[in-house]
Amino acid sequence: MAEGVRPTGTYKTLDEQREVLSPAEQRFEKARQTIGLFLGPVVFLIMYFLPLPLERDQQTLAAILAFTIVFWLSEAIPIPATAILALALAVLLNVPALGPNADDAPGDIIYGSFASDIIFLFIGAFVIAQAMVTHGLDRRFAFRILSLPGVSNSTYGVIIAFGAIAALLSSVISNTATAAMLLPIGLGMMGALGGLVQEQAGTDRDVSRLRFGTALMLMISYGAGVGGLLTPIGTPPNLIGIGFIEEETDITITFFDWVLAALPICLLMFIALCVILILLNRPEVRRLSGAGEYINEERSKLGPLSRGERNTLIAFGVAVTLWMLPGFLALVLGDESPVYALVGSRLDEGTVAIIGAVLLFLLPINWAERRFTMNWNEASRIDWGTILLFGSGIVLGTMLSETGLADTIGNGIAAAFGFTSLLAVSAVAALIAIVISETTSNTASATIVVPIVIPIAAAAGLDPVIPALAAVFGASFGFMMPVSTPQNAVVYGSGMIPITKMVRSGISFDIIGIILIVLLIPIMARLVGFV
Repeated sequence: MAEGVRPTGTYKTLDEQREVLSPAEQRFEKARQTIGLFLGPVVFLIMYFLPLPLERDQQTLAAILAFTIVFWLSEAIPIPATAILALALAVLLNVPALGPNADDAPGDIIYGSFASDIIFLFIGAFVIAQAMVTHGLDRRFAFRILSLPGVSNSTYGVIIAFGAIAALLSSVISNTATAAMLLPIGLGMMGALGGLVQEQAGTDRDVSRLRFGTALMLMISYGAGVGGLLTPIGTPPNLIGIGFIEEETDITITFFDWVLAALPICLLMFIALCVILILLNRPEVRRLSGAGEYINEERSKLGPLSRGERNTLIAFGVAVTLWMLPGFLALVLGDESPVYALVGSRLDEGTVAIIGAVLLFLLPINWAERRFTMNWNEASRIDWGTILLFGSGIVLGTMLSETGLADTIGNGIAAAFGFTSLLAVSAVAALIAIVISETTSNTASATIVVPIVIPIAAAAGLDPVIPALAAVFGASFGFMMPVSTPQNAVVYGSGMIPITKMVRSGISFDIIGIILIVLLIPIMARLVGFV
C-alpha cells in the first residue's frame, strides 16, 4: 500500500470508498445517499409551490438551492455534477443573474460567469501543483524537512515535522494531493520505526494500533487542512470567499494581503493542532533511534534535482513573485501609486497563474526530443471537478445577491436571532461552515455559507468582511469523520486511526478552531486593512 498511494480524485462515489469505510459506515453512507436522492426533488417541489412571501425569481432560486444543498449534503450524485445541474435548472426555469446583461439569454448570463479570472487562477495553480507531483518535487521537499536536525530522533519531532510539511505543501497544492503524497512516506516511516517504538515502549500492541501511528496519520490530514488556509490558492474556499467579498464590497484582497493576514492565524492554529493531537494521542515513547537512517536512505534514492524539478521550481517561483509583486509595491510605494495601479491591474492572480502554468509547456527537459516539463495529458489530470464546483458557486452566489434572495435570508436570520455584534455573527458563520463541512466538501460549505453571511452582517449594520472570512476559514475545518474531507479519507485508509480517535481529535480541534477564528480574524483583518 505504501508504494501505491498517489493523489486521487476528490469526489469519490461510495463504491470507490469501500476499502476505507467500515461496514457500518458503508450502511450509513448508502442510506444517506439514497435518502438524498429522493428527498432532493421533494424539497424542490415543496419550495417551488409553497406560498412564500418571495418574488418569483427568489422563490425559484430558493427551490433550486434547497435541492442543491440536499444533494450536496447527501452526495446523492457527485458534488460537481450537482453544481452544474443547479445551473441547468436555473436556465430551464429562467432565473438569470440580473444586472447589465439582464436582456441576454439566461444561458449566456449564467454560463458566462465561468469567465471569471479566479477560474483561470484555479486552472493555472492546479497545473503548477500537478507538475510538482509529476516530477516528485513534493516528495523531495518532504524528506528535506524530515532530515533537519532534531526532527528524526523524537516521535514528537516526527509528528510535528509531518504536520509542518503537510501545512507548507497544502498552501500551494491541494489538501488531498498533499495527504495522498505524504501517506506512503508516513507508512514507510511506521514500517521502519514501528518495531523500535514497540521495543522501546515494551508493548506487544500491533504496529497499526500504536498511538504514534494514529497521531502521525491525523497530523498529515489536519496539517494539510490548516496549511491550505495560508494562501489564496491553498484551498478552494479561500478563492470563493475572496470572490464573494470583492463582488459584494469595494475591498480588493491581493495574494500578498491574504498571506499577511493568514500567516499568524495559521501559525497559532498549527501550534494548537500539535498540542491537541499529541495530548490526545500521546506516543508510546518520546525518544527514538533509527529514523535518521531511514530518512537518509530515502533521500539518497532521490538523487540530484532533475531537470523537470528545476523547471517546476522556476515556474512556481515566477508565479509566486508576480503574485506578491503588487502587494509589495503597495507596501513600498503606497496604494495610491500609479506604478502599483498599473501593475495591479495587469498582473491579476488569474493572469499570473496562467503565465506560470504555460512556462511548464515551454521549459524543455530534452530539447532535441521536444520533451517539456509538462505535456497536456499530464496537465489534464488536474481536479476539474473542483473547478466546475467553484464556477457554479460563483454563479449561484451572484444569483443569490442579484435576485435579492441573500438579503431576504440575511435579514430574516438577523431579525430572528437578533444578531447585533460582530463577534456573534462571526461565531455563527464559522460554526455553520464547520458543521456543513463535516458532511460535505469544504468548497460546497463555503459556497453555501459565505453569500448568506454577508447580508446577515449588513442587516445587523456590521462590516461583512470579517464574518465572511470567518465562514471561509470555518469551511476548511471538518476533521471529525473520514467522509468530512478527502484528506481524512486518505489517511483513514491507513488502518491506523480508530474512528473514535478521529472523532475525539476532530471535535476538539473544531472547537479550538472556532475560538481562534473568532478572536484572530478581526485583529488581522484590521491590521492588513481589509476593514
